[in-house]
Amino acid sequence: MASANPYQTYQKNTVTTASPGDLTLMLYNGCLKFIHLAKVAMQTNKIEDKNVNIQKAQNIITELMVTLNMDMDVSKNMMALYDFANRRLIEANIRNDESTLIEVEEIITEFRDTWKQAIQLNRQLQHKASGGGI
Repeated sequence: MASANPYQTYQKNTVTTASPGDLTLMLYNGCLKFIHLAKVAMQTNKIEDKNVNIQKAQNIITELMVTLNMDMDVSKNMMALYDFANRRLIEANIRNDESTLIEVEEIITEFRDTWKQAIQLNRQLQHKASGGGI
């Protein structure tokens, strides 16, 4: 049976067919989206919307923390930064502080951009390893 909403079907297919690296990138982008929506809600004094969106961003950060491979040294540093970002989101929510949201947004943006570069580099290396031809 066809879906009533083609966009929802597309979104579901995008998630179910994405590589683990692309899923992580989607998490970062989702987190940034919810932080942005929380900032807008703060600016328009929509406290409930702010709270909901900050909690969604926190849930994503928690998921990123849970999926870290703690056997790698870099994961310990990432865990500390995720924990810091999560605590700052709590503070931003309690204090209704947009500047703290911006601080977290910058951290997550840096993670996202670095992750995106890593995915692109990995794809280039895979392409070269497979002969690089058409």
